[in-house]
Amino acid sequence: MPHTHAHGPAHDHSHAGHSHGPVTLTHVNRALIVGAVLNTVYVVAEFSLGVYYNSVALIADAGHNLSDVAGLLLSLLAFRLARVRTSTNFTYGFRKSTVLASLGNAVILLVTIGAILWESIGRFYRPEPVAGGPVAWVAGVGIVVNTVSALLFFRDKDHDLNVRGAYLHLLADALVSAGVVVAGVLISYTGWVWLDPVIGIIVAGVILLSTWRLLTESLRLSLDGVPAGIDLAEVVRDLQTVPGINAVHHVHVWAMSTTENALTAHLVLEPDLSDMQITTLKEEARHRLLHQNISHATLETEAITSPGHDPITC
Repeated sequence: MPHTHAHGPAHDHSHAGHSHGPVTLTHVNRALIVGAVLNTVYVVAEFSLGVYYNSVALIADAGHNLSDVAGLLLSLLAFRLARVRTSTNFTYGFRKSTVLASLGNAVILLVTIGAILWESIGRFYRPEPVAGGPVAWVAGVGIVVNTVSALLFFRDKDHDLNVRGAYLHLLADALVSAGVVVAGVLISYTGWVWLDPVIGIIVAGVILLSTWRLLTESLRLSLDGVPAGIDLAEVVRDLQTVPGINAVHHVHVWAMSTTENALTAHLVLEPDLSDMQITTLKEEARHRLLHQNISHATLETEAITSPGHDPITC
């Protein structure tokens, strides 16, 4: 039973409430596999037809879809690694791999943007004929493939960074494919071949917009920053209102994975609390942290009369 000695701090390394959140891993794994297979088949077909019909818009869209395939496969690998049991060398298991996969996905997309921009800008200096009709038909198939794939992740998109990234990328792909359809129709009727590289540049812009949040959030989590959606000041205020807690300090919050957050904190307790009272207040503190989307809490308790401690520091 955790308790506090009058002459020093006690440590409670609680991992109660260990949960993977509301994400249904079986459903997500199935969605990732189906989405990856659908998009892989389409990428091969779109790239081949893009080369055949000399369309940078189709090739760019295929590159965008290829980045999604890589992201889906990285996310699938990460979810599998996240379920690996802890060991003496990896005491948190491989949960952090979900964050690294999310960051890797964002980096892949940035590389894709550079490649698309390079080819599109080059086409302005060396315009080439493009078959607008076939381009429109191929892109039309992409709308269907990407929309169906995106809907696979709709249910869990608000509960995990990787799932949200997959959903946003696939939805963006559907919108981009719609733009390519419009460009293909216009090219077939007007002969404006310059529309092809313009669409390529627009594709790059769409990728950047859909990737920016994923990039910044995954970078923040990989550096153990406070996850988005958690207000550190609010967490401290909430803990300080627990009966028996006088002050809270040395608070750290970070992401163990894209679905699990952890916290360490020092709780300065009112004097003369019994072991039962300390246990009760810790349970209440953990309960409140769960409502803040923090499932792992390591709480150190200190008596208010601890030597050298300033009780008003938090």
